[in-house]
Amino acid sequence: MDEALKLLSQDTWRLLDQSAIGPHFHALQSFATDDTLCASVGSGDSPAAARAWVHHNTVVLGIQDTKLPYLQRGLDYLEQKGFQYIVRNSGGLAVVLDEGVLNLTLVLPESEKGIDINRGYDAMWLMIQDMFGDLDLEIDAREIVGSYCPGSYDLSIGGKKFAGISQRRLKKGVAVQIYLCVTGSGSERAEMIREFYRRAKDGEETKFQYPDIRPEVMSSLSELLGMPITVQDVMLRFLTFLSKNSSHIASGQLTPKEFELFSQYYERVIERNSRFLDQ
Repeated sequence: MDEALKLLSQDTWRLLDQSAIGPHFHALQSFATDDTLCASVGSGDSPAAARAWVHHNTVVLGIQDTKLPYLQRGLDYLEQKGFQYIVRNSGGLAVVLDEGVLNLTLVLPESEKGIDINRGYDAMWLMIQDMFGDLDLEIDAREIVGSYCPGSYDLSIGGKKFAGISQRRLKKGVAVQIYLCVTGSGSERAEMIREFYRRAKDGEETKFQYPDIRPEVMSSLSELLGMPITVQDVMLRFLTFLSKNSSHIASGQLTPKEFELFSQYYERVIERNSRFLDQ
């Protein structure tokens, strides 16, 4: 854990706040942005970066989800529910993003020694524990069976999952990403993903084991805390954490050089997304 703590303490944290851009901010742009920051931080052109982002009514699929036998039926259902969908370039399975879900990314440089994958996960878990350290909470990191996109670093309170962590490694940069269900109903989000799998699988046997989703094991922070807490409240906690763990916060958007990189990565994620969805 000490090694994970070291990752969180930086001379400078560079902050990109994209949490209030609105419904026209497409999730593919987010994944291209994280790839751009990985390249920039990995090359030493940028200090460690922290990014906050919110997307409206989007289901982010994993690569394995695109192999479902009746995928189009599931995608049609998501569209009926008013959701768009993309395929992510980091690991995992389907997750729900909406106005009540705050996504945070920490982009760190890989030293010569490298960042062990669990160290990256531990760093994010420690950050979330610290952000809510003033509340009497025990935030566990373990797989919550029955949740969507289950993993060994599901974050939960009292056995109910409210967050999931993934990682992306590129050009000597490591992006550790988390989605935090802040407001709304965690079980309603899970119910939609359960129905997506029901339609896209339609009872057929598959080589890959898709999650058997139980909506009651998923929740949001506002539900778990029993108090109104907003995305803006969590953003303030995030900014406070970064301030405590650096001597300087540099706010701003992509540089002209990075924007050129972004254009290349954005084209790449669009092409990749089409390849997986247009089969």
